[in-house]
Amino acid sequence: MSGSCENYGTANGTACACPPGFGGSTCSQPSCGGTIFQGSGRSLANGSPFANLTSSGCSCEDGWTGTGCNVCQTAKACQSGFASVRGSAGSLTGADTGQNNTIVCNAVPRVYAAGEMSCAVQNPTLQSVFPGSSSLTILRNLNGSFTPLPNTTAFGLSGSVYAQLFYDGVEQFYCSADSCTQDLGSGDGSADWNCRDLKCTCRANTTFCGATKALDLTGIINTLTGTLGISCAAPAANGTATCAFKQATIQQVFGSAGLALSGCTFGECIAQNVIDTLSGNSTASSNGTSSGGSSLSGGVIAGLAVVGGLIGLALLLLGLGWLSQRRARKDGANALRPTGGVTVEWADVSYFVPQPTPGFSLRRRHGSGSDNQKVVLDNVSGRVVPGEMMAILGPSGAGKTTLIEILAQKHKSGEVLGSVSYPGTGNRRPRIGFVPQQDVLPPMLTVHEALLFAARLRLPEGVPDSEKQARVDDILDRLGIAHLRNVRIGDGEKRGISGGEMRRVSIGLELVAKPDILLLDEPTSGLDSVSAAKVAKVLHALAHDPENPTAVIASIHQPSSQLYHSFDQILLLSHGRALYSGPGGFAPAQHFSSRGIAYKEGYNVADYLLDVASDPPVALFPLSNGGTPSELKASSCDEVEKGLVSANGAAKQKTLGRGGSLFAGTSYAATFLTQFQVLSGREWKILRRDKTLFFLHVAVASVLGVFCGGLYFHTGITIAGFQSRVGCLFFLGALIAFSSLSALYNVVEIRPLFLRERSAAYYSPTAWLLSRFIFDVIPLRIIPTIIVSTITYWMAGLAHDAAHFFKFLFILVLYTLAMTLFNFLLACLFRNGGIAILISALTALYQMTFAGFFVHLNDIPPVLRWLQWLCPLKYTLEALSVNEVGSGLMIEDTLEGVPVNVSAALIMQTLFGFGANNYYRDVLVLFAFIAGFGLGVVFVVWAKVRERR
Repeated sequence: MSGSCENYGTANGTACACPPGFGGSTCSQPSCGGTIFQGSGRSLANGSPFANLTSSGCSCEDGWTGTGCNVCQTAKACQSGFASVRGSAGSLTGADTGQNNTIVCNAVPRVYAAGEMSCAVQNPTLQSVFPGSSSLTILRNLNGSFTPLPNTTAFGLSGSVYAQLFYDGVEQFYCSADSCTQDLGSGDGSADWNCRDLKCTCRANTTFCGATKALDLTGIINTLTGTLGISCAAPAANGTATCAFKQATIQQVFGSAGLALSGCTFGECIAQNVIDTLSGNSTASSNGTSSGGSSLSGGVIAGLAVVGGLIGLALLLLGLGWLSQRRARKDGANALRPTGGVTVEWADVSYFVPQPTPGFSLRRRHGSGSDNQKVVLDNVSGRVVPGEMMAILGPSGAGKTTLIEILAQKHKSGEVLGSVSYPGTGNRRPRIGFVPQQDVLPPMLTVHEALLFAARLRLPEGVPDSEKQARVDDILDRLGIAHLRNVRIGDGEKRGISGGEMRRVSIGLELVAKPDILLLDEPTSGLDSVSAAKVAKVLHALAHDPENPTAVIASIHQPSSQLYHSFDQILLLSHGRALYSGPGGFAPAQHFSSRGIAYKEGYNVADYLLDVASDPPVALFPLSNGGTPSELKASSCDEVEKGLVSANGAAKQKTLGRGGSLFAGTSYAATFLTQFQVLSGREWKILRRDKTLFFLHVAVASVLGVFCGGLYFHTGITIAGFQSRVGCLFFLGALIAFSSLSALYNVVEIRPLFLRERSAAYYSPTAWLLSRFIFDVIPLRIIPTIIVSTITYWMAGLAHDAAHFFKFLFILVLYTLAMTLFNFLLACLFRNGGIAILISALTALYQMTFAGFFVHLNDIPPVLRWLQWLCPLKYTLEALSVNEVGSGLMIEDTLEGVPVNVSAALIMQTLFGFGANNYYRDVLVLFAFIAGFGLGVVFVVWAKVRERR
């Protein structure tokens, strides 16, 4: 029988037990007059199965109102209605235990036991399609045991809702939900009901459900499920209130406020002592209904947990860094003690680089097994002890720079053979200083700041900062640049110190670390004779320091006679081979004179040696196997010059490495926290001194904010106006995508300095990335984003409440972080900045294409549709749009004379294909992009962005 009971009545033998206000054999007929105390004895409207309350001439008794006359208006009506059936019903249930068992009429939204309400449905769009009058009746059953007649004035389980919608007096559909809770808010008289397990049934062949073939709502109504919300404001002076009927599908059509209900009247016959007993509680039932406060949603709790976890992890790492720093600073008593000098020896060092094979070839081109490779160095040996200076001479292409770089343990792209050793050091790794041929220095720092930066990072952590500053002052005096202490270094655009002074600063950067061995690549190239003499004097004093002598090795291109005679040892290279290695002065001239190459007295010995090395006889080339020069007669001098002939036995030597240094791993003198502190200090100084980029970003952001805000000023709430709102949001996203290109340029510009400092083990790439990211993102990305977004937001008239504004800013900040890291990644991947900028610009255009503004996402061909999931701008635009419509934005427009008043969420889904509930999903996806790009940057910097020579 229950299968044929409407309005969710229950089978009762051969009939149906019906909810209050309905009767008949199938509960399909609404009551016509009478009171709810009469139950099944009430008179019913005629016209089953579609009884019409209007045409039936039904009228309510005094004190009762609403569709079906279920809503009491006065206490007298409740008392007389109850008295008319008391004899058969028994005692007053729920009231006899108290002193005041008088029945009253509760006419406010709050329910104590089981309350009836009746409202008019008000929506312009609905009324334009169905111009008649629509009303909604709802029975809210909180705890039916407290009602005067539980089996009559209540229905179903406690915590349930039963609703019926009438159109022109005829019931169209009915709904029910259970597990309901009542929230009384702040106690202002409002009440919110939240229920689960909603289900609705459309009555076939009614106006809403099939009678009008042009618009049949059966499929929509019968599929309404999920949660149900009934929100009612405090009653007005006339006793009526406005309410809203909320469900996901309904809210998509009519807005986040749901289906608007007006003129709602409330009536609940209840004993006064029940009200007195329950009125002090925030909940109106004893079955676990909700309290007046609202709980946090699962998404918010998860978000807070993630943020809390990240903050906790950051604090933990900071604490560990502080402990490591403190422990390291306790071990600095003898950190700078003299080492007595270190000897460097190298034996049979060879270096090969692969030669490109013309055309396509499957032959292996790299490694010792390659048949086509250039020999840059061939079995070169030498030795320098502390207190000696060695000059490596030779014409261009002789291999001077290559040998210096191998001895300095620089990463080489070819294959290195031979051995390099440091006798007397034991297991201690020698400190090697290397001064490159080109000066790469921070232009915005002063000379003192640059040297102090190097001292704080390259001297052991345990050395007090006062000693580091004293060390810097001593180096300034020894280099003769103390008068330049507070002068900025400068560069090609902003004039600072001279070229010779830059070279001495570069040498000072290595000297502050107290190197055991100092190697210099053409330290006098490009300098005048006076500057070159000053550099030579500094190096000579360093090498012959009586307290701490240092082995100094320098490649010299074309030294003057005075510069040449300052060196103790000479190594002469020609075509990658050593022609001479021994004492300096006139000894090399005597050596070659004895072999038939005459030396003219008074001639610069350095020029004489370069003349010899530029076109040496084959007989001068030594053989590693002790053979005679005659063994080379099968090889012409041209072959030797091309570097295609190797001395015998070279392939049998020990391989030192390919593309790496002689030592595995890198150790840093400073702890990670100190590295980050010092790097951040330098970034802050640069930002303060070069304010152009910061102020330009702020100025451009302000101008573009005013422009965009003026372009979309006070955007309307029509369909076209909503499209303009999304266009405004799209404009902001595209602006961020293109403006983040400057982050790429900044990394490309600073890359040479990073390569030099990383190769010298100043700091770890992670510390550099972290400081670079913070001082690029906050002043140049986040602040301008907040400026342009704030100006545009309020000028365009977007959602005027703080919650939606900050959610709007949150999304744009996340997108800014993602795009900044993406451009960092491109700058690190490609050495050529032009290629990186081109790819970034093309990527921005790709994002604009698949963001969902220019093309509906569901209309993209399936073969290309997957590309939208790789588009951060798509998630940004969707989240911003969802946030905007989530503020309850309603579209008010007219289409062909029909008024339209629907939720902007429905228009958003129709025009752009965005999901109305995707905000937090998009936030998580943007976080995933940030994490992915961030890990990519760290990996690429560690693995790829390193000095290779």
